[in-house]
Amino acid sequence: MKGVILAGGLGTRMHPLTRVTNKHLLPVYDRPMIYFPLEALVAAGIKDILIVTGGSNSGDFLKLLRNGKEFGLKHLNYTYQEGEGGIADALSLAEYFADGEPICVVLGDNIFENGIGPAVHGYPGSGARVLLARVDDPERFGVPEISGDRIVRIDEKPKDPKSTYAVTGVYVYDHRVFEIIKGLEPSARGELEITDVNNRYIGWDALTYGAVDGWWTDAGTFESLARASNLVRDKRLAELEQDASAHSG
Repeated sequence: MKGVILAGGLGTRMHPLTRVTNKHLLPVYDRPMIYFPLEALVAAGIKDILIVTGGSNSGDFLKLLRNGKEFGLKHLNYTYQEGEGGIADALSLAEYFADGEPICVVLGDNIFENGIGPAVHGYPGSGARVLLARVDDPERFGVPEISGDRIVRIDEKPKDPKSTYAVTGVYVYDHRVFEIIKGLEPSARGELEITDVNNRYIGWDALTYGAVDGWWTDAGTFESLARASNLVRDKRLAELEQDASAHSG
């Protein structure tokens, strides 16, 4: 399985911060945001990774991450998205990189307390798999309607959510995802929606799901960026306390 991190877009919701840098290079407590999805993929055992970026600061990713050596990688791949065509549009740029293999896609502003193992390791080898988290504000996300052990539909940013779960920014797809994207029509927002991709797999009865282990947050708004920084800070401090206790014992 290969990994794809989507870190494009113009980040207009976070002006003026993103007038001078890419959103995914903003700090989350003690590290740049892009570190978190990259480390999550590596921790899940995925070492062949493509970063999709865009905007006028795309070269800064190469300056920061270089070839990924400090993450235990031999090589990092990069590609460029022009403008803001949506998540599915950005993913379409990974077709050549995927080369027919399953891919694990992670949105560049998603942060997980305990990694993305439930999505990656639960993948059955074909179809699609998504990772869900219970949230207080599901109307900000893609929201699954669940019946029994199946997701029967996902609604994008619904005014009347069918559940208190959100589809997090981790998706595992087989090679058919690129044919699906080619057949999509832009939404009312003028974007190719990843929710439409997931609903196509649901229609084929080929989408499974797992649940987040620990907390999850995005960092795509001022509020969620602050929350992400606080969660990461608390986790770091807890780890330091554990290390100190272990050494003192």
